[in-house]
Amino acid sequence: MPMPEPALDSLITFVTQQPRLVVLTGAGISLASGIPTYRDENGVWLRGEPLQHPDFIKHEATRRRYWLRSFVGWPRIYQTQPNQAHQALVELEKLGHVDLLITQNVDNLHQRAGSRHVIDLHGNLTEVICLDCNAISSRAEMQRRLAELNPHLVTIHAEQRPDGDAEVAGDSHDALRVPACTRCGGTLMPDVVFFGGTVPKARVERCLNALQQADALLVIGSSLKVYSGYRFCLRAKEWNKPIALLNPGWTRADELAQLKMAAPAAELLTGLVQHLAAKELL
Repeated sequence: MPMPEPALDSLITFVTQQPRLVVLTGAGISLASGIPTYRDENGVWLRGEPLQHPDFIKHEATRRRYWLRSFVGWPRIYQTQPNQAHQALVELEKLGHVDLLITQNVDNLHQRAGSRHVIDLHGNLTEVICLDCNAISSRAEMQRRLAELNPHLVTIHAEQRPDGDAEVAGDSHDALRVPACTRCGGTLMPDVVFFGGTVPKARVERCLNALQQADALLVIGSSLKVYSGYRFCLRAKEWNKPIALLNPGWTRADELAQLKMAAPAAELLTGLVQHLAAKELL
């Protein structure tokens, strides 16, 4: 795909004028790695409403349904590799232009690519937390325990959905045996904030503190339909921090941004890094 020169020039100018960035990423940045997104380019749900946080907490049937679908969907997330956009943000951080990377994704791809200053706004699928004693364990260990308790699961096939979810037909979850916490026997949950949940206040404050110190906000691959990410655009506007949006379709912050680019993230970010790296050598 040819490099979108006007968009690249605009992004280079934006970063040159505001060299210290807070970067916010959404599901769109991981699409090239093979992880589906929740919404289309107009911000409309692609596959129906996702799991709601309160439902997981309150209902055992919801938890069984989640763990069945996650058992099928998790291996693909676990095996997914970072793409060029993730790698470009690593290099942008090394060049000193990323003060903090806030991601709405739970796929761990930024960390696997090598980004060091990352806040997982909605948590991270690689970990499981006990709702009773807060003990943390690995998602890989949960997968092993699920397989031991439910050997029939290895025969189930399903359509992949976002964030390690999968579309499983029928009521296979009814008889699912879900492992309990090995420390206290409590209820286990992926260490993520599902839709309808609340991001921990301390996590939000860390993000806002970084944004207050930065020169600008760069948003990549997010429609910002969810307030947890959109709030940073509102605060950037309040603090007179310029906003650049890199997304193929509509975003909730279109009217707040100084720059909107619909070009592919990988090509654009790679071009930006190449320009900045070359400039460093001069």
